[in-house]
Amino acid sequence: MDWGFVHRAWEKWASSNVGSYGEPLKAALLINYDPTGPSRLLSTIAEQEGIKANPIELSEFIDFINRNKPQTESFVVGPNQYIVTSIHESWFCARCVNTSKPAGEGAIVMQTTAFLLVVLYDGSIGSASRAMVAADQFAWQLSRRNL
Repeated sequence: MDWGFVHRAWEKWASSNVGSYGEPLKAALLINYDPTGPSRLLSTIAEQEGIKANPIELSEFIDFINRNKPQTESFVVGPNQYIVTSIHESWFCARCVNTSKPAGEGAIVMQTTAFLLVVLYDGSIGSASRAMVAADQFAWQLSRRNL
């Protein structure tokens, strides 16, 4: 695993996509995750920006991913609960069910060879499109290195 590359790529990507007003994402989380690895290898937070995830949340989220029933269950990231709205080959979209924001909130979860990328955004369709572009850019960088 080229952790130096992952860290540099994350820093560059996060600085231009996460957190500031006008950026497509309000938060992002990179979790090292290998579904084919031994069960004794725990998933850990590799990088995070705009959110402070805790190990219990992470464990519950990984359990949600491992159960592989996204269409029938919800998941929690930070203070929000999400329900999956669309499922694709290596990613899915979700909407927050307990938001107080009029335009809503959403999440996109992408799986690469070695990571789960979770991005959070505020808003609806236009915001989701911008969030998808930002998430896809980072996932593409990781896939170029087979990460």
